[in-house]
Amino acid sequence: MSDQAPGSTPRATRHRGPDGTAAPPAGRSPVGDEWSARLWSRAAPSRIAEDWARSGIPVLTGHPDGPPLLPPGGAATFASWLADHIAAAGGAKLDGARLLAERAALSGRGRRGRLSVGGSCRLLPTRDCWAAVSDARPDDPLLWSALIGRDLDAEALPRRLADWLTAHDGAELDERVELLGLAGGAVRPRPERACPLPGPPRDVTGLLVVDFSALWAGPLCAYLLGSAGARVVKVETPSRPDGARFGDSPFYDLLHAGHHSVVLDPGNARGRTALHELVGRADVVIEASRPRALAGFGLDAEAEAARGCTWISITAHGRASVRVGFGDDVAASRGLLATDADGDPVFAGDAVADPLTGLLAAALALSEQPGGGGVVRDVSMADVVSTCLSVSAGDARLVRRGDDWLLDTGRASFPVAAPRPRRPVAVASATGADTATVLRSLGIRSP
Repeated sequence: MSDQAPGSTPRATRHRGPDGTAAPPAGRSPVGDEWSARLWSRAAPSRIAEDWARSGIPVLTGHPDGPPLLPPGGAATFASWLADHIAAAGGAKLDGARLLAERAALSGRGRRGRLSVGGSCRLLPTRDCWAAVSDARPDDPLLWSALIGRDLDAEALPRRLADWLTAHDGAELDERVELLGLAGGAVRPRPERACPLPGPPRDVTGLLVVDFSALWAGPLCAYLLGSAGARVVKVETPSRPDGARFGDSPFYDLLHAGHHSVVLDPGNARGRTALHELVGRADVVIEASRPRALAGFGLDAEAEAARGCTWISITAHGRASVRVGFGDDVAASRGLLATDADGDPVFAGDAVADPLTGLLAAALALSEQPGGGGVVRDVSMADVVSTCLSVSAGDARLVRRGDDWLLDTGRASFPVAAPRPRRPVAVASATGADTATVLRSLGIRSP
């Protein structure tokens, strides 16, 4: 049975230019041609509305007891465009818009208003604006206690933090979270910096990808490179395994099945030597650390790029910034929030800065590099969000028909889909299960 809304215009195929024109014929890459160049300057509001409706994100946006809401910007369209670039380079053929909601679809979580879908970020008012604050890490209650100036347990933290915020300005919050290494910030307009966009695709079949990243954005990038034929090696340290291993196992398996798991300890000489040799053999490195943390391991991104490596550096606010952040607080602080009936903000989707950044990082890694050599790609989650907010769905609005919701543009209406999960094809390797095999295959002595 068709999900086309009665009276709406026929739905076009998914592979279209953002302005509604047909994509290039099969076999031709969309990268670098006129269709690609006018992505954001001529993005049609109707296309943006259709992508939002299909994504499942409106269903994850709003209060639990209220209607779904439409987020600002064109994140679903940006995701669809990036997914098409990735497919053109030989990667998995995915619906980028739907990919934004797949973590929530797998976990069964729904919209929660001013509490993030995952439950680790809150929207709270300060004295002069709203703020997004995350407490996803085990040490965060202690760090937020330091900000407030009194020791608090995890149960008392939300109430005491809310009290502190109402007595302080957003600018003071921004200053203190940067000083303390907390994830959060004031929700306010900020200077925009365009994120890099992908170029002509390249073949990565057989290339070695070393993935130091964790959680969602970096692993999604690695997954997409693996789908294009690259060999992916996930590297963790004994003291800092990927925290996503202890979360929703189907989602972890979805992103990591088929990758090799290596554990190396840079705290001892032999482990550090093996780590350096592994990086030295990599064609692509993915990491989500601040440069000073990499320096502590003796790793130099610029030096690796000089020898021809593609280095993908994913951070919350860029390599030049010391600020930390996660998908929910980064998206919120840049303004990717919906507005409820009272005019107050609510979270838009589930940590959408993460999958958006992972898609862009993969598209960049799957692009021909400037000058044909190595490069350090500085991929800022905040800049990705700002790019997505540069377009809009115009006057599109959500309307209810019977038990269904439609996104109506005035000329067409699109059914609002629920989040749809992809299922993992296998179970991911246990932590460090492939260390000896991988090192032996590369001629590296095991620590």
